[in-house]
Amino acid sequence: MPKFHTLGDWLRWQETLHPREIDLGLERVTAVADRMQVRQLPAQIITVAGTNGKGSTVTLLESILLSAGYHVGAYTSPHLLRYNERIRINGREADDADLCKAFDTIDRLRNPHSLTYFEFGTLAALWIMQQKQPDIVLLEAGLGGRLDAVNAVDTDIAIVTSIGIDHERWLGSDRDTIALEKAGILRREKPAICSDPAPPQRLREAATALGAHWYCLDEQFRFDRFEDVWHWSGPDTRHESLPLPALSGAHQLRNAAGVLMALELLRDKFPVERKALEQGLQNVVLPGRCQFLRGVRDIVLDVAHNPQSAMQLAEVLEQQPTTGKTYAVLGMLEDKDIGEYTENLAAVVDHWCLAGLGGDRGLQSGELLRRASTSINRDRISCFPDVASAVRHAIRASAADDRIVICGSFHTVAEAMSCAV
Repeated sequence: MPKFHTLGDWLRWQETLHPREIDLGLERVTAVADRMQVRQLPAQIITVAGTNGKGSTVTLLESILLSAGYHVGAYTSPHLLRYNERIRINGREADDADLCKAFDTIDRLRNPHSLTYFEFGTLAALWIMQQKQPDIVLLEAGLGGRLDAVNAVDTDIAIVTSIGIDHERWLGSDRDTIALEKAGILRREKPAICSDPAPPQRLREAATALGAHWYCLDEQFRFDRFEDVWHWSGPDTRHESLPLPALSGAHQLRNAAGVLMALELLRDKFPVERKALEQGLQNVVLPGRCQFLRGVRDIVLDVAHNPQSAMQLAEVLEQQPTTGKTYAVLGMLEDKDIGEYTENLAAVVDHWCLAGLGGDRGLQSGELLRRASTSINRDRISCFPDVASAVRHAIRASAADDRIVICGSFHTVAEAMSCAV
């Protein structure tokens, strides 16, 4: 008999199983994956790591490959509203029944290993992929790369997106050290794509040491933007006058450029025609990433939670200015660089609504205020116990030509979406 019969019961139990929420290492997950026989999937595997841009890269690849008619599995994290969002087969979220079957299989085969919540989810994703047998499997590393659970699977193509400073407690405090952790997903004599135009030298050195086939933005492939279209060129292919990706921000072209490099490497097995490429770029949807909700007043949802992503959000807001003021509803986790994050947004925010977050890592609004950049006028900051009350205040205080930006964490955006912003 299975231990639980509902997805909610399984997830609540998983949260209590392991002594630490984040416990990097491959020993546990590899041992269980071997017993489940899910480390060798009958599919082309693409693994994506990086500080920012991982989810966008996976979703862009998924959208284009689905438009081309291929069967695609995708695993991303974290989710916004439903756990099922993490695992998709042909663009559809995994259903509760499949997740419960996967969790039961893992539980029966895991002893004596305790597993983290993320490890359970990764193994469930691999099990479901094995059952559904997609042509291509897209795996997003959750934290780092070298010791992340998805690295239990050997990849055919590795993509490293932008590298910035985040998760310093686990990954290190400089780009070179963090790059080595991301480089853990690279494989010997396999393609290694980097969509960061200025990658740390140690990432390049790690690829060379492995004999990986190195493809870097502005070196082996590049792009140019001309108003509402862009051109891409790689080692053997050129695409001209492509539609812009349907994701806000100039930085998304860097992600899309890395995606097109991967598609060029796949073309012998999985060719993509021009029409499918255009459809995939135009139809891509990724909630919570510089997502504009147009209405009486504009609302922008962005899960940006580190200084680099805050800078990208600021660029998007500058490129799409409002005639009124900008209110920021901000909630963040305690391990983030809140001073630099808020400094990077200070020039585009008129009023700050600081919101407390729950959970072990969530910060209360008073601590957010204490750690915010000293360049922000304290008279323009209000504190609230939770996201819902901060959002309500921002809506009441703002005028029709103002906009509200909700950012700082997946948790912040999820809570705002749950209260129907």
